[in-house]
Amino acid sequence: MGAEPLSDALLLVDVLADFGHSGGDALLASYRSALPTLLTTIEDARSRGIPVVYANDDFGTWSGDRTAVIQEARRRCPQPQLLDPVTPDECDLFVTKPRYSAFDHTPLDLLLEGCGVERVLLAGTATEMCVAQTAIAAREHGYLVSVLVDACSSVSDADARLALGYLERIAGARLHRGASPPSRVAVG
Repeated sequence: MGAEPLSDALLLVDVLADFGHSGGDALLASYRSALPTLLTTIEDARSRGIPVVYANDDFGTWSGDRTAVIQEARRRCPQPQLLDPVTPDECDLFVTKPRYSAFDHTPLDLLLEGCGVERVLLAGTATEMCVAQTAIAAREHGYLVSVLVDACSSVSDADARLALGYLERIAGARLHRGASPPSRVAVG
């Protein structure tokens, strides 16, 4: 009898990004470049029945209300129409986060555990900051991690390369390039 395929979740970190900070212009340019792959990744995950989980900065609303977070993200974005295609669907899961890691002081681990997730497919903003910290925390919580490199954006390409190298060589994350999440691979 064959092994069961991994149970995945697509974890989107800060895709409702705030570009109004030092490095915001570079992040916005990178976000624009990654957006087509990010959209394809989200669509593919939904079509394959992979849960889509948003973990986003709260922007100081501290309401945990996805509508309030989306409105605030749109208000802060110099091109709010860029956020429209990546806003969560009603069926998507949504948590707000107060720190870089989506696991730090959030119910994310409980949510993923409740969904039976074994592998986190990780995309978002910024690779060298929140994505990297979330990948490390996911590994610490016992999840397998695949960083969907082409669906991530960064402030600094050089720092993103360093972060991805660390995630692959030290933290044990897998790096995946391309527009579709990696196949559910059987384990065992």
